[in-house]
Amino acid sequence: MPNLAAETGKIGTKTVCGICGVIGIESTEASEPIVRRMMAAIEHRGPDDQGLLLARGAALGMRRLSIIDLPGGGQPIWNEAGTCAVVFNGEIYNFADLRRELELLGHRFRSHSDTEVIVHSYEAWGADCALHFRGMFAFAIVELASETSGEAARVFLARDRLGIKPLYYAVLGDKLFFASEVRALLASGYIARTISPTAVASYVSFGSVGEPQTLVEGVQSLPPGHWAMVSASDPAAAQPQPYWDPRTARAKSNPKVENLAPPKRLRALLEDSVQKHLIADVPIGVFLSSGIDSTALTALASQHREGLHTFTLAFPELEFSEAAIARRTAERFKTDHLELLISGEEMLERLPEAIGAFDQPSMDGINTYFVSWAARQAGLKVALSGLGSDEIFGGYSTFQSAPRLARISKLAEMIPLSLRRVTAPILRFLAGRLKQADASRKLADAWVDPVSLSDSYFLSRALFSQARTRALFAGAEGVTQDGAWRSWVKQVTKEAQRLDGSALISWLELRSYMVNTLLRDTDAMSMHHSLEVRVPFLDHPVVEYALGVDEAARHGRPKALLLAALSDLLPEEVVRQPKRTFTLPWEEWLRGPLFGRVRTAFAEWSPRLEPHLPAAVARGVWSDFLARRTSWSRPWALYVLNEWVKQNLETSNATARDARAQSTIPAVT
Repeated sequence: MPNLAAETGKIGTKTVCGICGVIGIESTEASEPIVRRMMAAIEHRGPDDQGLLLARGAALGMRRLSIIDLPGGGQPIWNEAGTCAVVFNGEIYNFADLRRELELLGHRFRSHSDTEVIVHSYEAWGADCALHFRGMFAFAIVELASETSGEAARVFLARDRLGIKPLYYAVLGDKLFFASEVRALLASGYIARTISPTAVASYVSFGSVGEPQTLVEGVQSLPPGHWAMVSASDPAAAQPQPYWDPRTARAKSNPKVENLAPPKRLRALLEDSVQKHLIADVPIGVFLSSGIDSTALTALASQHREGLHTFTLAFPELEFSEAAIARRTAERFKTDHLELLISGEEMLERLPEAIGAFDQPSMDGINTYFVSWAARQAGLKVALSGLGSDEIFGGYSTFQSAPRLARISKLAEMIPLSLRRVTAPILRFLAGRLKQADASRKLADAWVDPVSLSDSYFLSRALFSQARTRALFAGAEGVTQDGAWRSWVKQVTKEAQRLDGSALISWLELRSYMVNTLLRDTDAMSMHHSLEVRVPFLDHPVVEYALGVDEAARHGRPKALLLAALSDLLPEEVVRQPKRTFTLPWEEWLRGPLFGRVRTAFAEWSPRLEPHLPAAVARGVWSDFLARRTSWSRPWALYVLNEWVKQNLETSNATARDARAQSTIPAVT
């Protein structure tokens, strides 16, 4: 290993896995304090370990939560020659198989961690190494110009296929900054705390900012299933490259399962996935609701691991509580079960911290904050989640609503525009009588302006109708429906056209709502509590098979294939109950315990947000909710946006936050 500045060491602070770095600064004296500031901002991601690599042209940092190879997994990890080193966030579940393959190729290992497999895989296969990994990951590999030079030649960045782990970057002049969180980039001191107007449009449309944009101008994410090769001498020239899409998203032939009927083949893939996701040197839990997905994980995991922990959120509002069924499921599979009762008053007390845990604003995610908190209270570092099942097995209402809107659009194309405009109010009225005011506006959109199946999907996912969205942004500065997020929508739509039937909707779900909202929120909320959440349904062989299975195998019913695969394991009461959305009682809470705080927030609108989303417009949405003209999700989304901007982009609050983080940085020795 070359004689460059590097350090690893145990830290006594309370914090989970995250990486960061800057590429393009020649002086290590200049790059070190930058990276240390970013490391401090993601301290909460890594309580057990820190690492720093300083080379001329590239400086990398990391924080680590020890889960596999507790004593030997410190980072950065080098290859044998000392020419490549990696910092890594995530888990590689097939690392043992890859290690054996790499050892046969002559590679020598110093530890038993999955991290070391990455750097040797890069030596063996270059950028294609990402295709060999099975897991969730975001990593950076620095490649030196020579063994003894201490000078970086380039840095390879990669993110897993589904975007389970985040990786953000910003180019500023001749420098490129990257990190696991947007807030770490802001803490570098180089990125301006400026709102992206086009990102505001994306957020208001869908309740989260669409890939690859963030709410901060100039900060983007490396899209899921992409890598980027960054030259240390010209970082600004780096361009993300895809390595996974529907054309390659087909399960590779496996002699053990290829001749099985679809349910049995899926069962084999799921059992293998869950077994691999249980690899850890620490106890593991499962987020358990009353639904099929988490029950399936609990059933499968309990076959391979004793002492499994399960966690359920419960509410005084019994119509929202899933505790009773979850309790019986836990008894059936003999788990160590914990129920966390959340009232509106408890929510009110913990809401500022929960909002502060978002790395990007979102209308979702608060439930994950609380269940992650419960897991950490029980002393766990790892938990399994059922995320991904609804997307790949057709569990969402969008699998019905998007085709329905597309059929209406197809019918509308045969009707003169003048007649469609005249009859649109009738559609709104009829839907409104069914207390579907928001849906009626979308129905009118599809009737007046016909859309494709892909566009129907995004319309069904939208918070507001197209006409309402335009009205919200009338006169706002720089807010348009253009931008990098719109380009991503077009790309995802084009990719989806290569798939058939419900697989088309699955791809749209995976590349939009899943990555923009669910995975991003899960990462932020779990990492806030120093908890790693694993998602076995998003194991890429499972996803690939689900996307490629014949439509007939789904039988036209939600979750039909999954139910057929696990029929002998799932309790009958779980299978037979109506589909429930795991959500908190926001409608009641916003009219009750949270009313005063939310009303005050709309009265104290952020000056930073005002030019792009005027307070008067936001208050109009709040008034619509109070008058029962719209559902809770619209004002709640705007409330979170406003609070996030106040905490992260208004100078005084952000400066105080960064100062608190930097106060924990160990002194440079």
